[in-house]
Amino acid sequence: MLFNRHKTSLVPADQALPGRQAPGFALTEPHTVLGHPLTGPYPEGLEVADFGLGCFWGAERTFWLLPGVWTTLVGYQGGHTPNPTYEEVCSGLTGHTEAVRVVFDPAVISYERLLKTFWEAHDPTQGNRQGNDVGTQYRSALYTHSPAQAAAAGATRDAFQPALTALGYGPITTEIAPAGPFYPAEPYHQQYLSDAKNPNGYCGLGGTGASCPIGVARTQG
Repeated sequence: MLFNRHKTSLVPADQALPGRQAPGFALTEPHTVLGHPLTGPYPEGLEVADFGLGCFWGAERTFWLLPGVWTTLVGYQGGHTPNPTYEEVCSGLTGHTEAVRVVFDPAVISYERLLKTFWEAHDPTQGNRQGNDVGTQYRSALYTHSPAQAAAAGATRDAFQPALTALGYGPITTEIAPAGPFYPAEPYHQQYLSDAKNPNGYCGLGGTGASCPIGVARTQG
């Protein structure tokens, strides 16, 4: 069993696991669904966005279905331990959350449209959990790559809160911060819920039923 699986307090940096200088694997296979490489460098003109919204299996599938998304990969972000393993992240002793990196064409789909999908696909009010999945690795997070992304993340959060409040939900707990190191997850986690891997795999991701009003008019995808 994974130790401390339900840890719900973020570990301080001085108590985090030491990690390692390099991962023990390489992501050499292309995206199972989209057919493109998982890691960069990516083609010119594409942009990168990082999202944490609970178990990354279902979260990744939510984004690869969107037109304009070039590739996706899952990994660990927002913590202290370099190159952590899945078991280490689930222990709560690395500080990471499960994250999805989305590489997209802004000429086809806007970052605001990705944010709309993010907010509506999960419950961002639950703190260190998502439904029955409990632990700091399931916290809601937006890791931004530019001032424009940071501004859009904050604006959509503020616009979405009244819709959640009207349905009886509490304050949004989503972490919004500049993107730090993104450590790709092990190959077996990548596109885990694709038809080629686990067509009947478990996904506990669920939204609130609230609609995020930001970005709809600018959506092209």
